Amino acid sequence: MTTSIGILHPGEMGISLAATALNTGMDVYWCSAGRSGASSERANDLGIHSLNSLEALCNTCEILISVCPPHAAMNVADEVIACNYQGIYADVNAIAPTTVKTIAASMANAGIEFVDGGIIGMPATQHGTTWLYLCGNSADKVASCFSGGPLETSVLGPEIGKASGLKMCFAANSKGTAALHTAILATAETMGVRDALEKQWAIYTPGFTEKSQARIRQVARKAWRFSGEMKEIAATMEAAGLPREFFDAAAQVYERQKSLKDAGQEPEIEEILEKVTKK
Repeated sequence: MTTSIGILHPGEMGISLAATALNTGMDVYWCSAGRSGASSERANDLGIHSLNSLEALCNTCEILISVCPPHAAMNVADEVIACNYQGIYADVNAIAPTTVKTIAASMANAGIEFVDGGIIGMPATQHGTTWLYLCGNSADKVASCFSGGPLETSVLGPEIGKASGLKMCFAANSKGTAALHTAILATAETMGVRDALEKQWAIYTPGFTEKSQARIRQVARKAWRFSGEMKEIAATMEAAGLPREFFDAAAQVYERQKSLKDAGQEPEIEEILEKVTKK
């Protein structure tokens, strides 16, 4: 039996989830009200059904998948609750388990079945590159909507918080390390020792400089949303009894790059370092 799924919202990652759901034979919808032209173009190109209000989406879909910037996750959940939605709501955003549990409690009070999710990897374009981890009582039902690939799914059990916790720990390394390397290079640049540092890196680990710079340039245009993700990781660390300050600082490193959001191509490393050193 075909399941109707709503995607909130079809950005680059959301549209890849929508594509996998379509591959699986699901009916996929989105709400076009208030969304950007780029979102509309992505949705139209893929052929997912457009509805003109969130209320219509809530009345149509058995499952809603929230894919939005971390700072917007709670607002999106509150808007869905306000529509008296009664289906399954899967939050797959990059947010801390404490944030997830707050949303889950609000959903439970409203009679909505909640699933915790975390996405690891870039937007899914081929098998074996992107994973959706899920937990909650209805996690298996959500996972079954994405069996057609290329997105991989894995259910971690019924306990809310595990999927988001895994995502936080993974991103703490991948995106946290990129922020650390950015700060190190920016500091070396201001002291006039960047050349010497990169040569020393090459001696100890051949290819390290090139890989690090490639990652820094790759994430720069998404820094506007990674700053919020770093704050969620900081909250995750704090809840586990660990210092949060490193990831609060990483959030600042990404915040200083937010103007690169609309860059037409990956910015050069010098431009990124200049942004980071300007307070």
